[in-house]
Formats: sequence, structure tokens, C-alpha cells
Amino acid sequence: MRGGGGAGLGEFGFEACSEAARWLRAQFREPPRVALVCGSGLGALAEELTEAKAIDYRDIPHFPRSTVQGHAGRLVVGRLGSAPCAVLQGRFHLYEGHAPSQVVIPIRTMALLGVHTLVLTNAAGSLRPELSPGHLLVIRDHIDLAGLAGRSPLVGPNDDRFGPRFPPMVDAYDPALRRLALALAPKELRARSGVYVGVGGPSYETPAECRYLRRVGAHAVGERGRGAKKGGESQSEKRSRTGPKMLRITPNVVLKPGLIPALNPAPKELQINPNPAPNQL
Repeated sequence: MRGGGGAGLGEFGFEACSEAARWLRAQFREPPRVALVCGSGLGALAEELTEAKAIDYRDIPHFPRSTVQGHAGRLVVGRLGSAPCAVLQGRFHLYEGHAPSQVVIPIRTMALLGVHTLVLTNAAGSLRPELSPGHLLVIRDHIDLAGLAGRSPLVGPNDDRFGPRFPPMVDAYDPALRRLALALAPKELRARSGVYVGVGGPSYETPAECRYLRRVGAHAVGERGRGAKKGGESQSEKRSRTGPKMLRITPNVVLKPGLIPALNPAPKELQINPNPAPNQL
């Protein structure tokens, strides 16, 4: 496969996503209107679907292959209540070697299928003492370090069929869906709103990195989903904000190795001195 490529060019562009959407439309009696992307340990959500049909990613034209342990690498389409729904069991990451424009193929394909509501989920590491394992974080905003470094799926020649050159990211996560998620979450999950920061991975963050990320306003950290979010936001803008509306939740907050000391106040010798003496430089 060719890597890199702009948003609308090559094997990972509009034609590839359109071909995947056409192929999928022929597999199901009713195309999905809601899609859920399942992160680590959440693939069992597909068991809630009725009239379900599963397809391996490897059988879908142009879809990458998932290599992450615990990700089934399947698309399951059925009904969740009365809504035709798609559950994506596993996603793709830059650290697997995929190009940014390849990571967003499933999300763009869902938009071309007619999905109007997209729910992104993943496990993440807590950066705050008040966020304990098992708590739920409803994402209101994110910090995309990979995107800030130029590893965005929107880099390259722009294809207007995917959306505008400069899609706004204000209210990237639908406010009404966020309010609904917070209102419906069971009390024992202690759901709260917060900021998610995306890093490249696959190594976990150092204590110093965790202190930095917390200082710039993040509540949780992980290696997932910002590219997918931007790919979907671009498509949403093209469709005049009629869809897909997006919600992102982190239902599996974990404490990664090295995070615990980073959650505590920095010892005096590690605190930043804004006016260091010459012998401290």
C-alpha cells in the first residue's frame, strides 16, 4: 500500500472511501445511521445489536488491518433499539505504521454511508487525582499533539468532497450529545466533562510528560482518535453540519505505569523556577 497521500489523493482518498461505502451498502439491508467506534475492551458492545451481521475489516475494500491486541477488527451492523447502528470493533493508530489519511478511512466511509451520529470511545490514562479507574470522561475538547506536529489526516492537497480546507474545531464534540451522555450516565461511573490529549505512542508517557500535559489543561491521555475526529469533522462541515454529529467518551479510565507519581505535586526540586540563577541553567 502507498502511504502518506493527501486527503483526497491515492489509495486512501475519496474514491477509496466511496468504493468501500458502495461495497458495504450492498452487504446490508439497511445502512447504519449511528456508528460507535469501540476502543480496547469495549468490543462487546456489538453483542447488544439485534439482527446483526459482522464483516472483517480485511474483507472491506481499502480498510486497513487492525494489529492491536484486543481489537477484533470487525464491523458489526444491526439494530440498537430502533436505530440502525454500526459498531466498529477496533480502530487504527499511527504507531501501527498507518498513514494519517489511512487511519480515517473507516470514519469517512461511515459518513458516506449516511451515518449522522458518531460515538468515539477509548480507554485512557488519568492525569487528575479525581479521575480514578472505571470513571467515565465525556470529552468536551482535545489537544492533538500529532496534528500540531503536522501528522493530521487533513495535511496534503484538499479534496472539497471531504470538506473545506480549514474546518473549524469549535464545539467539535456535539454539545447536546455531551449533555445527554452526562445526564444518562449511571452515578457510580462519576461521569464528568474534560479535555483529552492525544499522543503518538506506543510508549507510555513519562512522569515529566504527564505533569506537562496536566499543566496545559488535559484530564486524560491516550494514543487514539484525534485523526478520526478530524476526518469526521471535515466531512461534517461539508454536509453543512447535518452530520455526523460526534460524541467522544472515555469509559475506561486507567492508571498507566508511571502516571501515579505524575498525579502528585512536583517535589520542590522539580518545580519550575521562572527566574533561575545562572548556575541553575
